[in-house]
Amino acid sequence: MKFGVGQSVPRKEDPRLVTGAGEFTDDVNLPNQAYLRVLRSPFAHGSIVQLDVAQAATAEGVLAVYTSKDLTGLGSMPCRAVLKDADGNPAFIPRRALLAEDKVAFVGQPIAVVVAESVEAADNACELIQLDVKDIPANPLPALALDPDTPVIHPEHGSNLCVHYQIGDAITVDEGLASSHHVVEVDLVNNRMVPSPLEPRASVGVYEEGQYKLYNPSQGAVAQKGVLAGALLKVDPEEVRVVSLDTGGGFGVRGEVHPEAAICLVAAKALGRPVKYSSTRAEMFLADSHGRDNLTTVIGGFDADGKLQAVRVETIANLGAYCSAVGPFVPTMAGGRIVGTVYRVPHLHHSVRPVFTNTMPVAAYRGAGRPEACYVMERLLEEAALQIGLDSVELRKRNFVTPAEMPYQMPSGVDLTCGEFSETLDKGLHAADWAGFEKRQVGSSENGLVRGRGIGYYVESSGGGPEEEAQITLREDGGVDVVVGTYSHGQGHRTTYSQILSEAMGIDFEKINIIQGDTETVQFGGGTGGSRSSQMGGVAVKQAWVGVLAEATDVAAELLQSERTNVAYAEGIFSSEVNESTVTLAQVAIAAHDPQFGGKGLSLTHRYNRGGGFTFPNGCHVAEVEVDPETGVIEVARYTAVDDCGRVINPLLAAGQVHGGVVMGIGQAIYEHAVYDDDSQLITGTLMDYTMPRASHMPDIEVSFNEVLDPNNELGVKGIGEGGACGAPPAIVNAVLDALRPLGVTKIDMPLNSESVWRAIQAAK
Repeated sequence: MKFGVGQSVPRKEDPRLVTGAGEFTDDVNLPNQAYLRVLRSPFAHGSIVQLDVAQAATAEGVLAVYTSKDLTGLGSMPCRAVLKDADGNPAFIPRRALLAEDKVAFVGQPIAVVVAESVEAADNACELIQLDVKDIPANPLPALALDPDTPVIHPEHGSNLCVHYQIGDAITVDEGLASSHHVVEVDLVNNRMVPSPLEPRASVGVYEEGQYKLYNPSQGAVAQKGVLAGALLKVDPEEVRVVSLDTGGGFGVRGEVHPEAAICLVAAKALGRPVKYSSTRAEMFLADSHGRDNLTTVIGGFDADGKLQAVRVETIANLGAYCSAVGPFVPTMAGGRIVGTVYRVPHLHHSVRPVFTNTMPVAAYRGAGRPEACYVMERLLEEAALQIGLDSVELRKRNFVTPAEMPYQMPSGVDLTCGEFSETLDKGLHAADWAGFEKRQVGSSENGLVRGRGIGYYVESSGGGPEEEAQITLREDGGVDVVVGTYSHGQGHRTTYSQILSEAMGIDFEKINIIQGDTETVQFGGGTGGSRSSQMGGVAVKQAWVGVLAEATDVAAELLQSERTNVAYAEGIFSSEVNESTVTLAQVAIAAHDPQFGGKGLSLTHRYNRGGGFTFPNGCHVAEVEVDPETGVIEVARYTAVDDCGRVINPLLAAGQVHGGVVMGIGQAIYEHAVYDDDSQLITGTLMDYTMPRASHMPDIEVSFNEVLDPNNELGVKGIGEGGACGAPPAIVNAVLDALRPLGVTKIDMPLNSESVWRAIQAAK
């Protein structure tokens, strides 16, 4: 089948997008719309003494000013992480109002909003608001959050600890470490990141005929509708409609509902006109959820042969000032699901203390906990190889979970179901020309540079929510409409789903129309996050076709005047094995509208439930770097990725997903870092201060696949979107340390910017 599964089909969405025909939320401009701007706190921590909006309310062009007192009927920002400590005590989830009530807890926290006839009028009025805050000492550092001298951000709780999350038996791990032949300890930093989608956040709120309608970028409109209706507006779900148009990147931050979206709807209802909010890039740095920001100590015990005996992982995870929707879940259950990763760990104790600081709340960021967990194990294995005196490749192979051991219960209790880790590692080393490294190293040395290589082997759990829905409708012109509950914000679902269905139906790829993102049409769906779409949405689409085909065969049998059991279907044609007559799929679709066939046409909605478990994408990433000892500048000279994402539906798109993840992973390893000063003021608040990797920083990324089909879904697929962000940080850091080790450098933390590398070299001298 042309353009079926396994073919590198160019994205069918691209011609529209690259010719400027895309429609993003900021492109929405409705008649008589007003504009919303936000007064954000310039203070990191303090009690609000005065908030006087009288002058702003009477300013030219101003329609309304809102503070927390005007939003008393609304709910607070929800957190859906349900966590308990070892004694069964629930995590503390502080109230996070849409607008600050009596105090502020981070720079950028929204305090008041102005709605005016123009953006300029709203901005001018914000400057007229009189704000006085009684300062409270602020703390941006997770390492200090639990110190007795650090002010408590939420006095009603009495501590900056959200919860102490633990899995595993600490006593057994103590015993295992005590009896180990080698004990290796590594302190690690997973630096704070700022998600920066190409499209800044925007919202347009409308209230018409008793219904709220919100245009908003998302990773799933159904989930946003649920939050808005249930947690914030407190109305019946049928009173809320969310429309997500083209969305320029997600990365986790688009999975959140931010306060401005809800306030646009409240203002639209109150004013009787549409209200639009468009964020600036600087506002995104201050007010869109951040990612990562963990401090970890990992201790591993190995026997005399280098086999793991016990592992202890202790993490302090920065939540920021409040809990985002998934904030406490990310470093605990999301990352903890795969703690220990691809290695056989007899005993493991995982301790996570999510803490509050005076910083922007942290949420999911590409990989959401799994890159952090992979970084911990890969850095441990690399350091252990040095201390034990074993080749790092050999050490990994001695500790890999083997296919014969699967399903293998990981320390979290989750079953690791499939993977050929040694085989994938060998493929990665071969593709990277591991054996030819020394020749390239000599060439670098002749140019005054030091060269190093590093491996990042990763596994991550993909799947997200266990249910997904697809609706297939056969049109009378022979085309097919497919409504899906996942949501594409760059992944190319319109193409991959069309490939799956084209192959299953045997019809032209171009006849398939994928519909998403509008809750008036999409009634159910888990959206796109956690690399879930192909294994959930793709399977739902394929199974929905099976149901439609059954109904279509009934109609075809009548048209063919043949017993149903004698009717066959192939390539868009129904045929009778008895009378040699045929009808097309389009003819069947037309006939289904006749009263004798029910008059409703052929349309079926299918809810797919995968049951328990996840899929486990994994892969071997190999980096080679050159470092200039005089300046500390790092160049990524080579990068090779061999990923096992199960069956590859579209190699071209899958490679693009790997590229994107790797670039974000290299960004974390070398360039990106959100920095607050001692007073919790964000000092990397623009792209002049926060370094995003550019094309000139990247090598050619060589991508290939080792397709180990997942046995638990009929497509055999696993996720692919987040593997690069898991594999790249340890591969880069291991490579840089390999290069710097002859210079005496044994430790360095991300990000490995030129200054930190140069200082490490100088200190080693």
